[in-house]
Amino acid sequence: MKEIICECGHENPHGTILCESCGKPFGEEEKSNTILNMRYEGSARRSQTYKRTIVDKVWNFFSSVKVGVWIIVLVVIASAIGTLFPQEMYIPPGETAATYYEEQYGIAGTIYYKLGFHNLYSTWWYIILLAALGTSIIIASLDRVIPLYRSLNNQRVTRHDSFLKRQRIFGVTETKGTDDFVDKAEEVLKKKRYNIRKENGNLLAEKNRFSRWGAYVNHTGLIIFLIGAMLRFFPGMYVDEVLQLRNGETKAIPGTDREYYLKNNEFLIELYDDEDDEKFEGAIETTEGGLVVKNFQTNATLYERAGEVIAGQEPKLVKVKDYPIRVNSPLKVGDYALYQVDYRLNEFVSMNFELERKSDNEKFGDLTIDLLDPEDKYDLGEGYVVEVMDYFPDFKFNEQGEPSTQSKSPNNPAFIFNMITPETPEGEVSFVAIRQNLEPLGETKYKLSFSGIETTDSTFLTVRKDHTLWILAVGGTIFMIGVIQGMYWHHRRIWLSQKDNEIWISGHTNKGWYGLKNEMDDVAVSLGLNAPTDQVEEKNKANE
Repeated sequence: MKEIICECGHENPHGTILCESCGKPFGEEEKSNTILNMRYEGSARRSQTYKRTIVDKVWNFFSSVKVGVWIIVLVVIASAIGTLFPQEMYIPPGETAATYYEEQYGIAGTIYYKLGFHNLYSTWWYIILLAALGTSIIIASLDRVIPLYRSLNNQRVTRHDSFLKRQRIFGVTETKGTDDFVDKAEEVLKKKRYNIRKENGNLLAEKNRFSRWGAYVNHTGLIIFLIGAMLRFFPGMYVDEVLQLRNGETKAIPGTDREYYLKNNEFLIELYDDEDDEKFEGAIETTEGGLVVKNFQTNATLYERAGEVIAGQEPKLVKVKDYPIRVNSPLKVGDYALYQVDYRLNEFVSMNFELERKSDNEKFGDLTIDLLDPEDKYDLGEGYVVEVMDYFPDFKFNEQGEPSTQSKSPNNPAFIFNMITPETPEGEVSFVAIRQNLEPLGETKYKLSFSGIETTDSTFLTVRKDHTLWILAVGGTIFMIGVIQGMYWHHRRIWLSQKDNEIWISGHTNKGWYGLKNEMDDVAVSLGLNAPTDQVEEKNKANE
């Protein structure tokens, strides 16, 4: 596409509305007599010039402000829906997301889970929305900031007559003897902190041009913020997981690639009572059970792995240190921090049963089942064997009336046993739960009697690692700088030109017309010129 050569000699890109140098209008703008459209200084934007290739169409699509607004609307709606129910990281520890949302919130919870809202910020479609938003911001910014910078950088002091007359604020004064006019105007405008340029007896006063870049600084900060948010989905950049440890249990710390291990030596909880502090007396009286937690902590031991992990073998661990993990007093391991967030008291860990004959209550052995890792078969000797056919850690009957589990935590354990004895070599099936002993396939000669249960306390720690926080902070800071830059300063320009026996004064600002008008009135009074008029206001008054 051919460039547009202005009568002033400047070569303008195809699609330019106002000459970048002298401001002469082109095309339809040249035929009009209305106030000039100074948006982006009348420069040629790529999205309005090139529309042929696929690249052009993609560019034009993402450069549209409407498209950007709709993407933002979709992101906001998706984020709002994601707050209707708790995210997966906040559901009770040990609960299975697939069943939790359905049981707690019904069909709405099922839809919520199926569409990925339970783990919203890592779903593929939400990441695509963020990527589309970032693409829209980048393309829309480049489409506008480059031609705007070029136009402002190429602007001359001497402007075309049509450019000056068609500014919103314009005034003409007949005068004689204007030899020192430019010097007087320069002195007055410098006091108002304008930067002055002079050419051929004309003057351009300009200030706060930097405010024009506020929106693009704002966009830059937002893009950096989005990059930081998206980096959280890359391995090693961000970890936020829950580690459950029962008393005496040792586990690898999530996210450390089994380099660090933590042992829960003991979980402690302290409660306030009336003697501790009178400030808590009211809370103790109103709290259910009269329990107000004073402190809960995990006395833990941190271990580091020595050597490589060999499949089928326990790793060799070297003690690093002991540490009491309390609320707001995390254990820090390299880039990781472990916070005390929750606990569970008296959690089931094992159940004891006795095999007995129902006819005479004679017992033939007992067995202890580890509820966290039950075995498939328990041999009691002399031909007596108990097989675990199925295990339901958190038992309930589903909608079909069949036994199922709500979570992997042993909150309400139940078993389906096959009892093999010399008298019943084929075995007998029994369903055993707390206070339940059913015979689903008919009456049995033997039964498993519940004889005891062992409990322990569990602690829940949040493991956090965040290499993106500084990126988010930088992006947020730049975003706010852009907001302030564009909000509290206005780009103002005043042109003063000598035309034969007349002095023309014109002004433009990207916003804050009232303030510019007042400044131009002060300049006119100081130079003995007629006060310029706001042509838009004059037209509005004439139409009333």
